[in-house]
Amino acid sequence: MVEIEIDGKKVEVPAGSMVMEAANKLGTYIPHFCYHKKLSIAANCRMCLVEVEKAPKPLPACATPVTQGMIVRSNSDKATKAQKDVMEFLLINHPLDCPICDQGGECQLQDLAVGYGKTKSRYQEEKRVVFHKNVGPLISMEEMSRCIHCTRCVRFGQEIAGVMELGMLNRGEHSEITSFVGKTVDSELSGNMIDLCPVGALTSKPFRYSARTWELSRRKSVSAHDGLGSNLIVQVKNNKVMRVVPLENDAINECWISDKDRFAYEGLNTEDRLTKPMLKQGGQWQEVDWQTALEYVAHGLKNVRHEHGANSIAAVATANSTVEELSLLAKVVRGMGSSHIETRLRQSDFSLTGKVTPWLGMSIADFAQLKQVFVIGSFLRKDHPLLAARLRQAIKSGTKLSVLNATDDELLMKVSNKAVLAPSAWTAFLAEIATAIAAAKQIAKPAGLPEVSVSDAAQAIANSLLSANEDNKGGVFLGNTAAQLPNASEIHALAQWIAQHANLGFGYLTEAANTVGAHLVGAVPSDASAVLSADRKAVLVLNAEANHDFADANQANAVLAQADMVVVMSPYKQGMEYADVLLPVSPFTETAGTFVNCEGRAQSFHGVVKPLGDTRPAWKVLRVLGNLLGLEKFDYETSEAVRDEVLGQGQTDLSSKLNNKVEVAVKVSAAAAGLERVSDVNIYATDAIVRRSESLQRTADAKAASSVYLSSAEFARLAINAGDFVKLTQGAASIVMPAALDKSLPATVVRVAAGVLATHQLGAMFGPISVERA
Repeated sequence: MVEIEIDGKKVEVPAGSMVMEAANKLGTYIPHFCYHKKLSIAANCRMCLVEVEKAPKPLPACATPVTQGMIVRSNSDKATKAQKDVMEFLLINHPLDCPICDQGGECQLQDLAVGYGKTKSRYQEEKRVVFHKNVGPLISMEEMSRCIHCTRCVRFGQEIAGVMELGMLNRGEHSEITSFVGKTVDSELSGNMIDLCPVGALTSKPFRYSARTWELSRRKSVSAHDGLGSNLIVQVKNNKVMRVVPLENDAINECWISDKDRFAYEGLNTEDRLTKPMLKQGGQWQEVDWQTALEYVAHGLKNVRHEHGANSIAAVATANSTVEELSLLAKVVRGMGSSHIETRLRQSDFSLTGKVTPWLGMSIADFAQLKQVFVIGSFLRKDHPLLAARLRQAIKSGTKLSVLNATDDELLMKVSNKAVLAPSAWTAFLAEIATAIAAAKQIAKPAGLPEVSVSDAAQAIANSLLSANEDNKGGVFLGNTAAQLPNASEIHALAQWIAQHANLGFGYLTEAANTVGAHLVGAVPSDASAVLSADRKAVLVLNAEANHDFADANQANAVLAQADMVVVMSPYKQGMEYADVLLPVSPFTETAGTFVNCEGRAQSFHGVVKPLGDTRPAWKVLRVLGNLLGLEKFDYETSEAVRDEVLGQGQTDLSSKLNNKVEVAVKVSAAAAGLERVSDVNIYATDAIVRRSESLQRTADAKAASSVYLSSAEFARLAINAGDFVKLTQGAASIVMPAALDKSLPATVVRVAAGVLATHQLGAMFGPISVERA
């Protein structure tokens, strides 16, 4: 530690720290633009010049290392004059259009100009003009004349997002920030550049000119989209969500959020919002009041139970629903005598039901400290953008990443070892790794493991994992694809054995905001049978859409179509082709609730706006339904009462209740013959709100889901070119799509997106598929 003095106050900081960090520790503000605690030091704005005793001239606080006994003055005459001079230079070319600037009122340059700027400029020449750029549907670069070249956006892309999408051209006053010629900004974290920009050069295109910052109320919330549980500030005007920005929480999302979290709010106020309960009578939909709708539902459920038995009643919900909603949905179903409730809608192997609660297996902070990481079956960047960003930073510090997946996606980080194989070959490859570990540690390999020869790729991953020790910890993680495969339990068993015998952590990169919470509150069946089958005659559907949220959309549609009664609880008018009742329930912004993230942390939040129209929070709807059905203990007054009953009062760290490990026999499946489908759920198709965000649906990532990706071998066999249409067939279902070439795909893999309208008619997310020219 080094002791220095800043403005008469002494402070101790680690050797190698910069003066700026010491000032921050003291709570002393030094003006700056280019400095950011999460980015590298550029020292190019010079706004943070301070006086250092015995130094001949002012020095930048962000780039000056501390030394023992250093005396710093941040507001002396010498320092203040230097800061004012820098401000004068910055304003020479900056347009004086604050009244029409979208950043007005929250502009760092505007704020500092009050304290350090002059009332009149000595510069009479014409100001420079920088031509605007179009970099996609999310970020506006219409006013690049305002840019002060702090390079925060450039450094963010290189260091955090992992891809340099913006850079600087030219020198001096001709410098400008631009994208590569003809390219848009497509990173899944790109919106953070908007927050980082200290002026009005980079602004939010969806939010642009829709509200002034001083008109907005700011309310805390939690992301409802992926398993991280990012903390959010939701900004509201006239009871409408206008913008979403990150709430800093270093233990979870640091100071970043993904574009999915940032721009999904556009899907909250779309034209297809359901605002009144609706019943289908004589094939026609009509609006009714809540009392009529709920009495109709209760009467229908009782009739189905009487005619077909309790076993004919089921409920399905997405794991983006809150703890309170899922616990009461489970309570209604079980109160009627059925155990058929399911939230694992995209899974197809249920043999681990009741034995495993999927979670990260450690805290997010511990995950970021691992030195050996093996990820199985994950489209890491798109499935878990911020976990990938943490891993990217860890790899810069020496972490070794090994990957087993069906595609060779660009992860924008160094991958030490990788195996790109068709999913049916994964268990055989994991068996090779297990065999290598058993041989190295001179222990018996798992019972039931056949004799296999260890490939070089498997040996390399085994060696990497075995290098983990007390100071060099490692982990094995199963991604969304691994959990969704038809042989997910076999992959789990082998991955668990590898982790256990290589002394590694073991966990899941969980799919949805409340995947962990759904298991904790029992929103999964009590046995391994599939919930959706022809035996179900009454189905309650919460937040799920048959064409998007299920492993097999065709099967889901067929089951719902043959049921005597289907009750859809959703914020949107959807499912009208099979539903009998539509109940308008609140999205996460209009209700209080709790999500349990991948590390087992329960995070509660309140509604940030009032429910739209006659929309009601789903937990209240289910509470009233429970009363109408005559079920016991449905007298909750608040959502907190529901939460405390199922999670325990004041409980936030629930990791002690979670268990990833199970005693299960190891088994190796035979590799499939012929082509097999691999599905990734597009990053902007994961849930109902995201799917309705217009700006996100115009991104390159969303558009990528409209093509089928084939290997070079398939292109050669079919004699086609990129863009040609091909016919895909699964069972009795066929669709026609344009083909795109992915040279990294294994010869037997066909990559087709799931969760999008273009492919919902095709069938199961994984399994045999045939391709022919259209």
